[in-house]
Parts: sequence; C-alpha cells; structure tokens
Amino acid sequence: MRSVRIDELADAVSDGLKEYAEVSTEVVKRAVKNAGDIVKEEIRAKAPVRTGRYKKSFQATKTKETADSLFVTVHSKDRYQLTHLLEKSHAKRGGGRVKAIVHIAPAEQKGIKALTEEVERGLKK
Repeated sequence: MRSVRIDELADAVSDGLKEYAEVSTEVVKRAVKNAGDIVKEEIRAKAPVRTGRYKKSFQATKTKETADSLFVTVHSKDRYQLTHLLEKSHAKRGGGRVKAIVHIAPAEQKGIKALTEEVERGLKK
C-alpha cells in the first residue's frame, strides 16, 4: 500500500478546485454573453414597429467584467424613454390608456432559461 502525505493530498485537491473554478468561470461568462444576445434578439423580434428605430435601438453591452464575473446589460441606446411606456402602458393625452405591449419581460424570461440551461450543460462536461 502506498502512503500519501496529507500536504500532497491537500495540494492535489486545491489544484483540482482551482482548475474547476477557472473552467466554470469561463462557462458562466460565455453563457452570460450568449444570454444577453438572446434577450436582445428576442426583444428586437417582439418589439412594436412603427418606424423601426425603437426596435433597432436595443443592444447588449458588457457593463462590467472582473476575473470571475461578467455583467451584461440589454438596453435601448437612444429610445430608452419608450421602453417603460410601451411595456407597462401609459395614459393618453386626451384621457384613457394605451394598451401595454409586453415585449421585454418575455425576452428576459427566455434569457434566464437559456442562461440556466447553458451553465448546467457547460458544467456537466
């Protein structure tokens, strides 16, 4: 029987955990970027179109990135005032209300689902 020193075992476990952390960080960052793109494309597909300017204004921007995290924001770059009005409804000038056109919330849910599935798939490998 081979004897193993505790410090060798601890080093081996530590190295394995570091490698797993690096791989999982890469998987999660890639999944976040892909989920941001999915949300952006879904919003563009479902957004109301009058001139097309609002629909084209959505973009996915890397807000913050550190060694172990990535933040992606999907937003309207020049028509941001309309997002809340269209998504939640608003009052008309002469009275009454405009019907809400819900297009951001379903895209967000689709992005969350895609993110979860991609992270699970990536970590199972």
